[in-house]
Amino acid sequence: MNANNKISLKEKIGYALGDGAANIAWRGVATFLFIFYTDVFGLSPITVGMLMLVARFSDGISDVLMGIIGDRTTSKYGKFRPWILWTAIPLGAILSLLFTSPDFSSSGKILYAYITYIFFTLIYTANNIPYGALMAVMTGNDKERTSLGSFRMVGAFGGGMLVQGALLFLVAYYGNVNPTIEVHKLDNEKFNVVVSASSNVENATIKTEDGIALFTWENVISNSEENVPTRRKSFAIKANEKYSFIVTGEKNVNESAISIIDQKRGYSNSMYLMSVFLVLFMVITFYTTKERIQPPKAQKNNLKKDFKDLISNKPWLVLLVIGLLFNIYNSIKQGIVIIYFTHYLNNQLLAASFLVGLMLASVAGAMVTAPLGKKFGKRNLFIYALLFSGGVNALLAFCGPTNVEAIFAIGIVSEFAAAMFPTLFFVMLGDAADYSEFKNGRRATGLIYSAGSFATKFGGGIAGAIIGLILGAFHYNGQDTAAINGSIPGIIMLMSWIPAIITVIAAGFMFLYPLTQKKMNEITLELNSRRQKEENIKYKS
Repeated sequence: MNANNKISLKEKIGYALGDGAANIAWRGVATFLFIFYTDVFGLSPITVGMLMLVARFSDGISDVLMGIIGDRTTSKYGKFRPWILWTAIPLGAILSLLFTSPDFSSSGKILYAYITYIFFTLIYTANNIPYGALMAVMTGNDKERTSLGSFRMVGAFGGGMLVQGALLFLVAYYGNVNPTIEVHKLDNEKFNVVVSASSNVENATIKTEDGIALFTWENVISNSEENVPTRRKSFAIKANEKYSFIVTGEKNVNESAISIIDQKRGYSNSMYLMSVFLVLFMVITFYTTKERIQPPKAQKNNLKKDFKDLISNKPWLVLLVIGLLFNIYNSIKQGIVIIYFTHYLNNQLLAASFLVGLMLASVAGAMVTAPLGKKFGKRNLFIYALLFSGGVNALLAFCGPTNVEAIFAIGIVSEFAAAMFPTLFFVMLGDAADYSEFKNGRRATGLIYSAGSFATKFGGGIAGAIIGLILGAFHYNGQDTAAINGSIPGIIMLMSWIPAIITVIAAGFMFLYPLTQKKMNEITLELNSRRQKEENIKYKS
């Protein structure tokens, strides 16, 4: 089997679907889990931040172990492909459990969150490290690998678009309480709204369809700390009990304009559906891909030697730091965006349109990465993309809640450049694996790709801790209206200039990356020559 042959379109699409599946899980968690934990499950932001940091740090050990296991897996399907199939159903199941909120005590909820979140990171590791390493063994052609990387990112962004674009609408659909609503007009823009439901709802959210009207409790002093006028109210409903609000700011409030969403049920059922797509995509990836690159024939399993080669691999060390930093950048933005739209723009569903716009920009960014990388070189393009994306994103600090067009434009332009980060990163990890084989005559692809998974997860953990600490400093409480209003400056910081600082630091480290395009051409020619010699020897024998 010629390792340098072009990969078929069918195989590229099949491989791309694997990252589509992974990103249903990863972007679903990165984008929605923080607000689910704080606003639905009832955990404090500091608790959530520490959970993400602790779980992701400990997960670094499993990343390395999975890299070692992958390199030593022997099956008729290859080293890495079988893990995609073996972990498909477990990953879908644990994703569903993450967004299931059992009725536990406060300490029980924290324990449940830790157990399910840690299991999620472990299963994701067992799936994603072999998946990432698979790209490096599907082809030895540098151009084909870059093309495959672009397809992978298109798949990743497609999976992200599916979950980020559809989930909030699915939450609204599955979480619809079907309440009994009475509306009594008091004057031109003032109404009395009385609601009830036939069953208990632990965490319901009431708002108008347009999201403009302000709600206050009828029997609580207006503008008191407990009853600040807001565009949504979260409260617990007891079956057949009536709840009365004063609604102002809209002229045409009627029964059809009022919605009450059971967020707990909405999130759970929505993620159950997403998990089905995840499993399906993973199965397709397994059956449509092939492994073609094998370790050198003379290579013996030697863990000590593998680690020694890894630590002396300068391209890998630089990529480890870069991957950590750009994932902090991306994860802060993903983790805060729903909170930003919910509590700053007062329009949660608008976040879905924003996220779809980002995904479309991401697809475009991923598709132009290969030709731009060829023109500028992968290292230089990475630096340009970092600085441009971060600089544009910082402009969000100057946008008010009504500057929707500007917010969308800034986010889309910034994301176009940001989409190049993961595309280049995983291609460059393949280059680092080639560099190790070129320099040492040994190849530990799985171990090298463990850097990608570690950087992704631990970067997300640091980002979660940053979000939690800053929101905690501003006394954010997703179930307390007054606390939410007081935390708006922190939400804006997290959405704008704090991520931008991370990109400047990452760009500085990228200057240390040693593999220029000239050097990679030299490495590719030498490795192809070695592999051809091995094939000739095998043929003669």
